[in-house]
Amino acid sequence: MNSAGYRSIADDWERRATIRTRPRRVLENDENLIYPLSRQPLVLGATFLDHCSQWRDFVLVQSFYKFINDVVIFETEIVDDVARRIAKNRFAVPFPLACRYDAMTIVVDEDYHALVALDFLQQAVAMTGIQPLDLPAQIELSRALPAAQALAPSHLRDAVGLIGVAIAENTVTHDVAAFAKDDSVKSSIRGMMADHLFDEGRHAQFWTRLVRLYWEAASPEDRDIIAHVLPTFLAHYLTNDLQKSFDLQLIEHLNVSASLRQALREEIDALDFPITRQHPMIGNITSFLHHSGLLQTPSVAHALSDYLPLAGRAA
Repeated sequence: MNSAGYRSIADDWERRATIRTRPRRVLENDENLIYPLSRQPLVLGATFLDHCSQWRDFVLVQSFYKFINDVVIFETEIVDDVARRIAKNRFAVPFPLACRYDAMTIVVDEDYHALVALDFLQQAVAMTGIQPLDLPAQIELSRALPAAQALAPSHLRDAVGLIGVAIAENTVTHDVAAFAKDDSVKSSIRGMMADHLFDEGRHAQFWTRLVRLYWEAASPEDRDIIAHVLPTFLAHYLTNDLQKSFDLQLIEHLNVSASLRQALREEIDALDFPITRQHPMIGNITSFLHHSGLLQTPSVAHALSDYLPLAGRAA
């Protein structure tokens, strides 16, 4: 594997990583929201607005807890695992030392992000007095990676994991940025998200460069096999099934009449986010595929033709 063109993120990490540069943030007891209304469709539904508005803060707090839980799963169970194995040279794809060092900075950052998230979870429970409901044990990526890896031969499963994590790290930045800019949310939470975004921009660059390095060295046969499994990954990664299940669980904990509960369920069930070229994450995914070199491979462009904007496809 020729790493001559690889640019390390080490110097940038030394100067700017939030674990080195940010103080602890403290949750404010003010009138601002703990979670954006725009990210929780349940509280925006007609039935909820007309009859259940007194439950808004409960729903938003529980949604914040789920968000924190998702962050911890993403950072410590998935990204940390891949980055740590790369750093310790226990990955099926061997990378040069500079890449492995950079991977360890990702491990440090992601574990720190999880620590900060748990700190905010504790602060929120103490401030609101609201205990978290049973939180999901998985996120979309928890399902997407094994589903795609199961379709790949054993020697390519780590490579599929690498590409899946890289796609996720390049889409989470868009999600975090929208959260950080919402002025209705408490300043400390927006600050936490801005800190997270500050690191994730560097992480996205790292994963993109690592995938490019791998892709340049991969055989044409391996590239075509990976291309074949990518649609399965996206189908599982882009679904909103877990969010919908959580919202239905939330409805069961609202002290409302049976008829109102049924109306709320029907509104949530009616929500549909089809996985098409208009999906909000597709633009970021297309950009990653382009910059990592995958989209220049005809088999990738063909396999993902149902997802990619026409302008993003290889000629």
